[in-house]
Amino acid sequence: MRLIDDIYVYEWTNLFDNNCNSYYIGGSVRALIDPGLKKYLPDLLKSMGTDGINTKEIKYIINTHSHPDHFEGSELFNDNPHVKIGLNDREIEFLDEAGGMMYGWFGLDLPNVNIDMILREGPVTLGSETFEILVTPGHSPGSIVLYWPSNKALFSGDVIFNQNVGRTDFPGGNGALLKKSILELSKLDVDYLLPGHMGIIEGNENVKHNFQHVIKNIFPYV
Repeated sequence: MRLIDDIYVYEWTNLFDNNCNSYYIGGSVRALIDPGLKKYLPDLLKSMGTDGINTKEIKYIINTHSHPDHFEGSELFNDNPHVKIGLNDREIEFLDEAGGMMYGWFGLDLPNVNIDMILREGPVTLGSETFEILVTPGHSPGSIVLYWPSNKALFSGDVIFNQNVGRTDFPGGNGALLKKSILELSKLDVDYLLPGHMGIIEGNENVKHNFQHVIKNIFPYV
């Protein structure tokens, strides 16, 4: 589904199996954010094609973190020399350590993903557009979010959702760090909050209200 301009939203709504929301930024960027589980990637690419996206022209896979429901499908882009696959360096270390064990918990093999783009904090140019990468640990040690200032769009992964936050009881989770990350994100000017699960939030005041709700009502339990 096209949201605005070159932002496309692929919300996961199946209540009987877990997967993540995926996003695509078109135009000169051509970045797929969080491809999700490998078994659902063909359906995602088909949906993108229905929206008029030529999936053979994808240039970047931006992974917010390495949990299976966000990251596993990245493996299917290994053989495409035109695609760069990104992950934070701390998250790579985590995946090689405790993070890799999570795949076995869900009956999955650890994917062999060729990471050739390190997502470090700071500005990054994708196509002709400038984005900001912010490292936001708490849900996972090397979680990142992608902020697009010109569109005031925040791709928040599993850091913050609609009236909720990412869980911290998985390996590498840390409630104090997650709250610190969310407080930093709350300072951004955001019109579109695009989380890894649940519904998106549109409107600057609605996004601000969501941060306030989470800080007031969810933080005490994190």
